[in-house]
Amino acid sequence: MTDWLKTARAASYTVPGFKFADGGELDLRLHYRTLGVLAPDRSNAVLMLHGTTGSSTQFLQPTTADFLFAAGQPLDVGKYFIILPDAIGHGGSSKPSDGLETAFPRYCYADIVETQHLLVTKGIGLERLRLVLGTSMGGMQTWMWGERYPEMMDALLPIASLPERVVGRNLLWRRLLIKIIEFGDDARRGASTPQPPSLGLAWNLFHLMVGSPASLATAFAGPSDADDYIQRAAEDALKVEKVNDVIWEFDASRDYDPSAGLGLIQAPLLAVNFADDELNPVELGGLERAIAQVKYGRAITVAVGPKSRGHQTLRIAETWQDCVSQLLRQTERRQ
Repeated sequence: MTDWLKTARAASYTVPGFKFADGGELDLRLHYRTLGVLAPDRSNAVLMLHGTTGSSTQFLQPTTADFLFAAGQPLDVGKYFIILPDAIGHGGSSKPSDGLETAFPRYCYADIVETQHLLVTKGIGLERLRLVLGTSMGGMQTWMWGERYPEMMDALLPIASLPERVVGRNLLWRRLLIKIIEFGDDARRGASTPQPPSLGLAWNLFHLMVGSPASLATAFAGPSDADDYIQRAAEDALKVEKVNDVIWEFDASRDYDPSAGLGLIQAPLLAVNFADDELNPVELGGLERAIAQVKYGRAITVAVGPKSRGHQTLRIAETWQDCVSQLLRQTERRQ
């Protein structure tokens, strides 16, 4: 067994009567995992936030975990206590497919961040975090953490995200994905199984948007290769994804817009994006405009390299692990 995995623990925390921003109320289950051991002075806790459609298991894949949590790596579990929550609607946390289906509250990012905070403070009993790190949706929520709880962390590291309202192409493809699913649905809506075939087609759109143009350019030699890939991706999605879970996940970004509050962030922040990330296109200059408003903010755009995978480079921690080390070194004195 990999050394970092030996310290892994899974648990759940229940928030009774949680009130959602849409007015709904629910006894909410928050599933999470931890790695490592909390220090006696409680100064070594790191919160890591996953992306849309993901869960805490995202960070346990070898391409991420071996380059972050192993001995000698930036978040060596021999030194740090890692908290990996499943966001509302994801993983083992409460979600539509648990039974409520379309009656499940239409959660938003504000709900997710509030419940993450409840988990950390009430569930685990922490008043301070050494680092908040998130990827994609988790990166977006990392910006929100910095604004909402500015005195709570020593450092912030949002990856593959922008602190701005979801508009333009980013908005269009998210709404298109939802419409594709709904277009192929029928009166069975609300049943967890069987899933509509349109869910598999929508999942192909997701893969297209998060992929790398360079890697896709060599992936398909002809129409039959592309058709086979579309079929396999659809079949894989229909095995594991649930229609209402997916719709709720992509709809949750509707309230996201931390742009007006960037000046509230007090902790040193290092934003890391990727040059070939089509979801956060560098040519629009959004990251540069935003980081200029953050008091202790810096930004790095990782150049395209052999291991680049577009937006999905976030899963290749080898490409950005040095950024974690750098930020931790620079903020040691703030512990």
